[in-house]
Amino acid sequence: MDMYSLLREIADSWVLLALVIFFLGTVVWAFRPGSRAVHRDTADIPFRHEDRPAASDEEGSK
Repeated sequence: MDMYSLLREIADSWVLLALVIFFLGTVVWAFRPGSRAVHRDTADIPFRHEDRPAASDEEGSK
């Protein structure tokens, strides 16, 4: 068996399986029950300082 055929066989079976498991793990991690608050907080970032822009670090230290 030449090297190309061996690598192709490994890529077609084991790498595909690893990528599917990685994808499913990522989906489960993103939709886990404890992440709702984190996602809600991240979604609200653009609306935190509606009245005025946030103070920069230089303005806050003066």
